[in-house]
Amino acid sequence: MAKTIRVTCAIIHDKGKILVAQRAENMDLPLKWEFPGGKIEAEESPEACLIREIKEELNLRITVKKAFKSNFHSYVEGKEIELIPFLCGYISGHLVIREHRKILWVEPKNLTKLDWADADVPIVIDFIDWFNENQEPNL
Repeated sequence: MAKTIRVTCAIIHDKGKILVAQRAENMDLPLKWEFPGGKIEAEESPEACLIREIKEELNLRITVKKAFKSNFHSYVEGKEIELIPFLCGYISGHLVIREHRKILWVEPKNLTKLDWADADVPIVIDFIDWFNENQEPNL
């Protein structure tokens, strides 16, 4: 039976755009796009994990606003991830890229133009569907 690794990801919005991250050449899934985040540590809530990971990876303070449906994905036999997405708002911080190759702020309608990591694809689709239905003026 596959061991499931729980991983969070942040759909960070600010001024109508969404922050996306391109994986570095030396990472698994090189140059694929993803929503930034990371593995949940023991005794850590998904929300606390996301706040910690975004601060560590990007030097940004965020607020967690809304949970989206998790996606379970196996990249290799016996290793499954549960990718747990949250819509997040930007609070403060000067963006510092520590792990990724590139960071972009993208309009929601352009998210599907990127070459996403497979586990992120259903999350991108869920978010776009939600965004199109809600069209929050402050998003």
